Amino acid sequence: MVKKSLMYINLCLILLCISCHSEKKEETEAATFNITSPIIKDTIIDKDYVAQIRSINHIELRAQEKGYIQSIYVDEGQYVQKGQLLFKIMPNLYESDVNRAKAEVKYEEIEYQNTKKLSEKDIVAPQEMAMAKAKYEKAQAELSSMNTHLKFTEIRAPFNGIVGHLHVRKGSLVDDGELITELSDNSKMWVYFNVPESEYLDQMSNKKENDPLHVHLRMANGKMFTQDGVVETIESDFNNETGNIAYRATFPNPNGLLRYGETGNIIITAPYSNAMMIPQKATFEELEKKYVYVITKDNKVKAREIKIAAELPHIYVVASGLAKGDKILLDGLRMVKENQKINARFQSPEKVMSNLDLYAE
Repeated sequence: MVKKSLMYINLCLILLCISCHSEKKEETEAATFNITSPIIKDTIIDKDYVAQIRSINHIELRAQEKGYIQSIYVDEGQYVQKGQLLFKIMPNLYESDVNRAKAEVKYEEIEYQNTKKLSEKDIVAPQEMAMAKAKYEKAQAELSSMNTHLKFTEIRAPFNGIVGHLHVRKGSLVDDGELITELSDNSKMWVYFNVPESEYLDQMSNKKENDPLHVHLRMANGKMFTQDGVVETIESDFNNETGNIAYRATFPNPNGLLRYGETGNIIITAPYSNAMMIPQKATFEELEKKYVYVITKDNKVKAREIKIAAELPHIYVVASGLAKGDKILLDGLRMVKENQKINARFQSPEKVMSNLDLYAE
C-alpha cells in the first residue's frame, strides 16, 4: 500500500513538472517584443575634440642683470599695462658704472676738442686727431652700454596682461636670465586640438572656399563658453604616430574667463548625409563594444557588433554593422538570450524616433 502511494505521489510530481514546463514554454513563446529598423536621414552632428587653451601671448619675464630684488610693485594675478614697472633690481652698482662712464666721456671729449684745435693749426698729426676722436666715440659707446645695463634693473611689462606666479621675493638675489614671473595676454585665446585624418578630409570637403570654420568650446565644468571661435591655422603635416593634424582656433575673451593652461573640448557642428540612426536603448555593451540584437527571418535574436560614428541625444549614428532593412530588438534586451525565438511586433522607425529627442533634418 505504501509502495503504491509513493508511486502515485511520484507520478503526480512528474505531471506537475511537465505542466509547469509547458506553461513556462508557452509563456516564453507567447512573449512579444517590439522591434524596429534603422532610419536613414540627413542630420547634424557634433564632433568633440580634447583641447588645450593658451594665451595669445604668454612669456616668461627673466632678469637681464644680476643683483638683489629691491622692489616688487605687483602681485600674482594682477592685471598690468604695457610699460608698467613690475620689479626693480638694486641699481647702485650700475649707477656707479654710469657715473664713471659719464666722467670718461667728459674727459675724452675735452681731449678730443683740444686735439682738434691743435690739428687745425697743424700742430698734431692727423693720426693723433683720429685717435682722439676714436677714444671719444668709444667712451660714448661705453656710456650707452652702461645706461642699458642700468635700464635693465627695471623690469617692465612688454604688453598688457596678467602677472603669473612670482618666483622671487624682495631681497632675493637673481642671476642674469633667472625666471622672475610670467605674463599672459588673455584678451584672445588660442585653443589647440587634434583632428583625425578622415574627419579633416570631411571638413575640408564640405567647407566652402574662404568660409571660416566656426567652433564652440565646452569648458572643464561642462558649460559652453559664450563666445564662438574660428579656426585660423591648421598645421602643414599629419602626425604619423597618431594620424591627427593640429588645429588652432582663436576665441575672444572679453571677460577674461579663460586662462592660460585650461583644458576643454572643441565642438564642431557639421552636416551628416544619409546617417543611419538607431535608438541608444536598442544597444548593449560588452567589453567596451556596442551590440544590437538582430532579428532573423525565423524570429530568432542574434547579437551583432556595431560601430558608432557619432552620438546624438538618445540616438547613435551607426558607422557599420547594420543594413537599412535589418530588424533590431527595440526593448527587453535583458529578457532574451542568443538564438531565442520571439514574437515580434514591428514599430516603424519614424514612430520610434518621434518619441525621442531627435535632432535631425
